[in-house]
Amino acid sequence: MKRILCLVALSVLTGCANAPEWLRPDAAKPEPEPEPVVAAPSESLTPPVTARTAEQFDTSSAEDKAAAAAPAAGGRALGTTIASLGAPGEPGFWLKTPLVTAAGPGRVVYPANGKSVKVDLIPLDAEPGSGSRMSLAALRVIEAPLTGLPEVQVFALP
Repeated sequence: MKRILCLVALSVLTGCANAPEWLRPDAAKPEPEPEPVVAAPSESLTPPVTARTAEQFDTSSAEDKAAAAAPAAGGRALGTTIASLGAPGEPGFWLKTPLVTAAGPGRVVYPANGKSVKVDLIPLDAEPGSGSRMSLAALRVIEAPLTGLPEVQVFALP
């Protein structure tokens, strides 16, 4: 009797290899979605481990800042958000915000002085109205307070 049970178990296991795809256990696993690729205005360096000041953390070059601050008009208005300083160790010009569901180019305007900066808009898994996180370099270009909570206007660029 034991031999029969072993033979039945082996034949069932052997049949799994020939089973239709929808019956295979690994077929139910969805393929992971690729991370969105966000292009920075240029390659920025990671801040040194010893960085302690805003100048040391902001590794964007003068050319990067000039390109990001270049006048950009238009775009689709996404709304207004309160921006706090994001991770200072993450270089580049970006805004992580719940106002977008997909990564893409955009611009941020600081109404207090009218300055704007081109940024990479990155989705933030948070409730709308919960605020956004902005890169150190982007906050410095629009001359917003680093320790404050500036209100900014967000636009999606084509």
